[in-house]
Amino acid sequence: MVDEATRRVVSDIPLLKTGASPRDKELWVQRLKEEYQALIRYVENNKKADNDWFRLESNKEGTRWFGKCWYIHELLKYEFDVEFDIPVTYPSTAPEIAIPELDGKTAKMYRGGKICLTEHFKPLWARNVPKFGLAHLMALGLGPWLAVEIPDLISKRMIKHKDN
Repeated sequence: MVDEATRRVVSDIPLLKTGASPRDKELWVQRLKEEYQALIRYVENNKKADNDWFRLESNKEGTRWFGKCWYIHELLKYEFDVEFDIPVTYPSTAPEIAIPELDGKTAKMYRGGKICLTEHFKPLWARNVPKFGLAHLMALGLGPWLAVEIPDLISKRMIKHKDN
């Protein structure tokens, strides 16, 4: 399912140790530190590989995440708002990533612009609880989804570049 290049990228993302959700007050603070460390490492590695493609930040509690993601297609940058909430059953349950402006434009999306990750990503996440975190969600969830869906949406003229 995962190609060798993806396997290499993911192997460079630190695995998380703390199995805590926002309900676990002190342990959640530790989990958040691990999440940020993994995200920082992933972003740094992406920049070194000239593959920088998202920015994320969270609210103070680390329960609501938002930012931008982008996809380069035929030398044009397509940028989208991205957002998700941490489920109360996290990390047992992966967050549902939403790209609200693409809502209704593809069958691989649920109401509210939540991208479909059920078939390929969720079983992988379930096998790796609590080691996988938000960096893994981006690398194995949103990244591959963008790589498949954005070129398709462009070819169908469902999305246009901002300069057109």
